[in-house]
Amino acid sequence: MIQGALSNFASEQNKKLMKTKNSNKKLTLCIGALLINFSAHAINIVKSSGWLESAYAEWQYVDNAKRYNVYYEQDGGKKVKIDDRLIRRYPNHLRADAVGIAAGEYRLTIDAIDASGSVMETVSTQTLTVKANTREGFAFNDGFVPGAYNMDGTPKDGTRIVYVTDKDINSVTCEVNDKKGKPTTYTGLGDILNAYSKGYDKTPLIVRVIGTVNASNYSGLKDGNYLNLAGFNNKDRSLNNITVEGIGDDATLYGFGITMKRTHGIEIRNLGIMLFGDDAVSLDTDNRNIWIHNLDFFYGKPGADADQVKGDGSIDIKYRSTDLTISFNHFFDNGKVMGCGGATGEDENLRITYHHNWFDHADSRCPRLHFVTAHIYNNYYDGVSVYGMGNTSQSSAFVERNYYREVKRPMMISGQGTDKYDESKGTYSLKGTFSGQDGGMTKAFDNMFVNEKTRLKLVYQTDNATQFDAYKVESREEKIPETVKSVTGGWAYSNFDTAEGMYSSSPDAVADVPEIVCKYAGRIDGGDFKWTFDNATDDEDHSVNTPLKKAITEYEPQLIGYQESETSSINAVHNDNDTKVFDLLGNERHSMQRGVNIVKSGKRSYKVAK
Repeated sequence: MIQGALSNFASEQNKKLMKTKNSNKKLTLCIGALLINFSAHAINIVKSSGWLESAYAEWQYVDNAKRYNVYYEQDGGKKVKIDDRLIRRYPNHLRADAVGIAAGEYRLTIDAIDASGSVMETVSTQTLTVKANTREGFAFNDGFVPGAYNMDGTPKDGTRIVYVTDKDINSVTCEVNDKKGKPTTYTGLGDILNAYSKGYDKTPLIVRVIGTVNASNYSGLKDGNYLNLAGFNNKDRSLNNITVEGIGDDATLYGFGITMKRTHGIEIRNLGIMLFGDDAVSLDTDNRNIWIHNLDFFYGKPGADADQVKGDGSIDIKYRSTDLTISFNHFFDNGKVMGCGGATGEDENLRITYHHNWFDHADSRCPRLHFVTAHIYNNYYDGVSVYGMGNTSQSSAFVERNYYREVKRPMMISGQGTDKYDESKGTYSLKGTFSGQDGGMTKAFDNMFVNEKTRLKLVYQTDNATQFDAYKVESREEKIPETVKSVTGGWAYSNFDTAEGMYSSSPDAVADVPEIVCKYAGRIDGGDFKWTFDNATDDEDHSVNTPLKKAITEYEPQLIGYQESETSSINAVHNDNDTKVFDLLGNERHSMQRGVNIVKSGKRSYKVAK
């Protein structure tokens, strides 16, 4: 565009100035002045990248730009304008995320718009590679795709999209159909979800979270702890086809988590959950085809019991919640990570897939199984201090190609093996270190263990035919004989993984797991909160990490606001500071309680060198 403007300008000026003696000199001066003018308004892209079914760009402010339009295009195809609310302002840059796009090669184009509505400047990113999410595991049984996105990552037909921030979560509006199909407008995310919970409207819904949302500002919380996703019953009026996702690297639920009950086809992705009450994510009763991925789990609020000092649990799964995939999540020093299976048993085993999760100095329950059929593969166990996977009553676990770094007890079966071994006596006489329940059965294949300072405690059937922690096989297809049973409970492995109807999977090479998981687990680019543990002390320490807890407690969101449709206004989002609201030019618009003070622009995340 600039080159075209210069060419036209030069052509017209040349015709006029050819009549004068100093035409060449004047033409040069005019073009030079124009170049100076354009360079003052040039868009400077400071960062851009493709991600999982999304791409983003960050750029510096443009003098006198009132607003911006951002487009994405694939392989020279048609430009598609992204929603205005996907364009946000931070203390030192602006950012736009194109989300819900299929894998491929893309460019983002940014237009800076002046007060008259004219395009001041246009710039495009280099080609950005967008990758697909891994849609695999029990959640996708029979070709079902959870959430409001298609298998290729684009929104399903007719999907409604609701944007929520800390400021407007109680005032956002959305139409929901009643039992006669009549649309009614509901106000506030709580009322919108309550309307959906009646189970009459099956229209796919995407809830996009922008910035940090505080529990204190959301009036729709269930029990003061949860964003509530619930259906009327577990049959024809379940809650269906909903995706709750964060936008960018800083979307955070602060002080609350998410609960599900009587739902079918729910997807939760790209969120950080901090200082939640009770559980971060709770799958309570009658949930099917649920996909939980790319979440950052931090400390919860301390509970009443001694083992709840880091919060009750990151993910809790029970009571007929089945056909689940839990993938690419990042658990920061979580205590009891995942308790899976109802305490009183289940009508049938819960089917759960766990893959590419980063158990980053977590303590235990990665996961803990009770009446569960589990496929556990390509997870990175990074300095897990108590135990990795615990297998109890009537559970069958296929544990393959996981990478264990400094994990003392990678796999345990209740009531046998390492769980019962008394080192002082050299006998299997202990009551049990992690559970008094019956034992399940574990099949292990091609896992890797790196223990330079922590003594590995792992017994295979090749070492002890009865008192073992896992049954090691030489190939994925190998079955465990029915005669092999757990010491307590007499449970035989179900061989579900080799049975007809098992989903197909192609796990990554085990040596590649740390690199892949560290790159893609959690929110985009690892989220806005960075933390590096000190392996020398943190690998074997399962107490609360005081500096980490302090950093989470004092976390300061940096989002100033988002762009409203066809206006230049920026809505404030929260911080604990009283401050002012600014438009895209940085001009003060009005005072607002709980805004972000843009003067405090130096702090973005906490980092501790290893």
